Amino acid sequence: MTPTATYRLQFHAGFTFADGAGLAGYLCDLGISHLYASPIAVARAGSTHGYDVVDPTAINPALGGEDGFRQMAATLKAAGLGIILDIVPNHLAVGGADNAWWLDVLEKGEASAFAGLFDIDWRPRDPALQGQVLAPFLGAPYGEALAGGDIRLDAGPDGSLWATAHGHHRFPIRAADRGEVIALGLEAYDPAKEPGRARLHDLLERQAYRLAWWQTAGDEINWRRFFDITELAGVRVEVPEVFDRIHALPLRLYAEGLIDGLRIDHIDGLADPAGYLTRLRSELAKLESARPAGSAPGPAYLVVEKILAEGEALSRDWACDGTTGYEFMDGVSALLHEPEGAAPLAALWREISGRDGGYGDEEHAARLEILTHGFAGQVDAVAGAFHDLARDDLKTRDLTQGALRRAITQLLTGFAAYRLYGEGEALSPGEAGILAQAMARAKAAIAPADRPALDQIEAWLTGGGPGAPHARRRALQRFHQLSAPVAAKSAEDTAFYRYLRLISRNEVGSYPGRLASDADDFHAANLARAKDWPGSLLTTATHDHKRGEDVRARLAVLSERPKAWASRARPWLAGAPTEIDPADAYQMHQTLAGALPLDLDMDDTAGLKVFGERVAGWFTKALREGKLRSSWAVPNAAYERACLAYLDHCLGDPTYRTALADLVEEIAPAGAIKGLAQALLRCASPGVPDTYQGTELWDFSLVDPDNRRPVDFALRQEMLRQTSPETALADWRTGAVKQMVIGRALNLRTARPDVFAQGAYAPLRVKGRRKEAVIAFARRTATDTVIAAAVIASPADLAQGLPLPDPAWWDDTVVQLEADPEIPLHDHLSEQAHVAGAVPAARLFERLPVALLALEPRS
Repeated sequence: MTPTATYRLQFHAGFTFADGAGLAGYLCDLGISHLYASPIAVARAGSTHGYDVVDPTAINPALGGEDGFRQMAATLKAAGLGIILDIVPNHLAVGGADNAWWLDVLEKGEASAFAGLFDIDWRPRDPALQGQVLAPFLGAPYGEALAGGDIRLDAGPDGSLWATAHGHHRFPIRAADRGEVIALGLEAYDPAKEPGRARLHDLLERQAYRLAWWQTAGDEINWRRFFDITELAGVRVEVPEVFDRIHALPLRLYAEGLIDGLRIDHIDGLADPAGYLTRLRSELAKLESARPAGSAPGPAYLVVEKILAEGEALSRDWACDGTTGYEFMDGVSALLHEPEGAAPLAALWREISGRDGGYGDEEHAARLEILTHGFAGQVDAVAGAFHDLARDDLKTRDLTQGALRRAITQLLTGFAAYRLYGEGEALSPGEAGILAQAMARAKAAIAPADRPALDQIEAWLTGGGPGAPHARRRALQRFHQLSAPVAAKSAEDTAFYRYLRLISRNEVGSYPGRLASDADDFHAANLARAKDWPGSLLTTATHDHKRGEDVRARLAVLSERPKAWASRARPWLAGAPTEIDPADAYQMHQTLAGALPLDLDMDDTAGLKVFGERVAGWFTKALREGKLRSSWAVPNAAYERACLAYLDHCLGDPTYRTALADLVEEIAPAGAIKGLAQALLRCASPGVPDTYQGTELWDFSLVDPDNRRPVDFALRQEMLRQTSPETALADWRTGAVKQMVIGRALNLRTARPDVFAQGAYAPLRVKGRRKEAVIAFARRTATDTVIAAAVIASPADLAQGLPLPDPAWWDDTVVQLEADPEIPLHDHLSEQAHVAGAVPAARLFERLPVALLALEPRS
């Protein structure tokens, strides 16, 4: 079944199934239909997110185990709530000593029952790795680690033997070598002594793995990772037996009626996303008859984590209900920004950074860097696969692997999307356009001598060229599975931290090169979703967001006031230490302005310390993700210390604190108006609204792990009981008004599900001097109408510091409420009554900057 509304919870040892069960009443009161759970399979000890699964067949005991999950499901069901479960089919956590399947592969190599489960190339180009797995887990180069005693031999009471390296990584010794070790004794392999070190090295060389320094992974690894994270290994769910192993738990939970649907993590990492979804949908359908009486009716709800590029649409042949909603988060954010702010903010950014290029230039450079360094080994593997195809035909056999490698690099550097999906003639028109655009960029940049290789790759991607079907399919899969992580690492994890015009637009799923859009764009996206993907999730905050939804809303105000912002930023930057790049100082000041809590007293030393520590965590990550003056691979400790010292200086300077507080006082009310608009649009637009844990109040979080901090649910439950329209606006700083808007909107969805789930979508006309400041639309069935309207821009001077424009500001602006004029419209937010027709904006937004109207039922 399609949920009415979901609420995302992050389960971990500090927040278990028992805690989730305790929220059943609150979630029901808020208007939620389904708890949306983070991954629950056995994950690495201490995991705070659950995506590092080590055993996908069992529920994590740290969360409460199977019994705890069943009890939570029963409690939720008794309250009328279901569960949507997040699963991770792309990868498993490896390294360490906790993944039995991985350890079995290390011990037995290709003979392991799990050798085909992991995406390992057992016949790589490197002759030294034939039949072996590169194990790049050492903290130092192999020779140095061996000589330094960082690799040692250990034995278990059951007779098992393994090498321990870099503290916690375990590497089993194959059975054929155990007799030798037992005969000689562990002391014979003591790396502190030359004979022992030589003997240990000889023993390790005979294993099914080759130990290596972690920094060799990018160049030499012979297995697919999740992005560039060596402790997350890709699995081959395209293989039926692997699919069965990975999905045994979620399919069983669905069959038993404990869950109602699934969220698929990182769908772009899979070899064949469309085929995968078809198989998964089929397996779920087979289980419908087995579900207990009283279970939610099928089909199962199924959404995918998919980031769509500018102009890209989700393929209609995917057997799912839609995406997890990043494109909605982008669309509503762009709507809240002022298009006319783009040019002056870009000019200010060029002035500060000294960089003339736009976002596209930054991403292009980042892609080239990532392909050259972080994914060099995978580029080699793709080039090798295409080289094998070229060797199959006399016309192409002289294409060298080097030329193919350079062509692949140029082609992927110019890609505007995560990846392609079709093979050859199966490319959709949209995919063909993406490829054509990338080819044009590659042709303009590639050396003439490499042009034949580029043309041949295009032929393979579009259905031509030599090669056996199996080899062609494998080469194309390798290309597509390289394309997706390169896009993510280049954009979200690099360029987003380099191009800093206004960081509210540097968000997962967004294109920072586009600052703003208008109401027509937003309506068009809603109409398309209502037609094609009415069950798609709508989100504005996630466990992966770069900054909280209300940080973005507040910073969006700066797009309306670029001159005022520049007058603040320039003096601050003029006082920054010369050793700090002005661009880094600029993103710090934006972050402080966007994330400063509304309840933080600038004289509260303890509160400032906590806030400063949070920003310091973000700042360090931002510097390393940007990879310009520091990085995760080679942290620049001195530069990071200088940046954090500057942060401490600013927050310790009374003059700066006063100026920052004054700025926030000026823009926070307008930011709150945008935040309320964002919340209402999420709740009323076509799709399924999702609320990320705790964000029903103001969300001033930063990038993870800050966005996964504990949530004060007791406070939220108390506020929900006490808030009314009369008090909500006056107490707006607490976030009560946002919670009230969300709660009332979601409860209206629950009470009138048909009009939200199946109602037609109709943009409403706004006329008058301030028409650009309002967005409005209706949802209609033959018997019902609901209208949503929201203020998306406001004057610089808001009366009494409240998030509500003065009535006089609206002048002649009217909103055309199109409904049955004989039946009154009731605003479920302000509790005012209206009559259909041209309603003055001053009247519609007299009490709140948002309105949600529904026809009053006839008595």
